[in-house]
Amino acid sequence: MEDLFSWMVSFFSLVALLVVVIYQLMCLADLEFDYINPYDSSSRINKVVLPEFIGQGVLTCFYIVTGHWIMTLLSLPYLYYNVRLYLNKQHLVDVTEIYNMLKWEKKQRLFKLGHTAFLLFLSLFWLIYSALEDHEV
Repeated sequence: MEDLFSWMVSFFSLVALLVVVIYQLMCLADLEFDYINPYDSSSRINKVVLPEFIGQGVLTCFYIVTGHWIMTLLSLPYLYYNVRLYLNKQHLVDVTEIYNMLKWEKKQRLFKLGHTAFLLFLSLFWLIYSALEDHEV
């Protein structure tokens, strides 16, 4: 039962991360189509960047604590990338450079979206597998 609970926590945490990344992509798309000004777009994105990084770090630590080593190994590249961005002080979107970096920022978030979606599907698989395994016993 503990394994089922841990996969449920993992699943909902990944859904939350997915929502944050999609929100960032929507802000960038609104900026690209000129529905929002650069200052508002930058401030909206910058408000959710640190919670995204912290959420990813907590989720990776959660995988370590629960002993899900494969998911830990799959989460480490994303966590490393986020830590590297934070240490190099490149994690926030600059309002003066947002138009020049728009394609790169979108590409970066699309990669994060794909990676998180992949982890979400793996987590969903293990959630269903754990539920069926608990049901058989």
